[in-house]
Amino acid sequence: MIFEDIISYISMDSEENARLFVSRIIDSVETMALFPYSGRIVPELNNELIKEKVFNNYRIIYRIKDNVMEVARVLHSARELPELG
Repeated sequence: MIFEDIISYISMDSEENARLFVSRIIDSVETMALFPYSGRIVPELNNELIKEKVFNNYRIIYRIKDNVMEVARVLHSARELPELG
């Protein structure tokens, strides 16, 4: 389930909850961008430049390249991590 799918799923129950979820994810990513190396290494990948932060039941997976953080995936923690490509 990609980020847009997560938002669509949440909005089926409540559009306000979907907006709040997006806002909180953005806040979390902005904070992470200040300290990109503080996230934990993704266990499945064991690559020090691919990290994650858990937000509620969701994993925010991101890459660090040239000291720039790029969000690769947001997925529910119960889901298997797809190839990042």
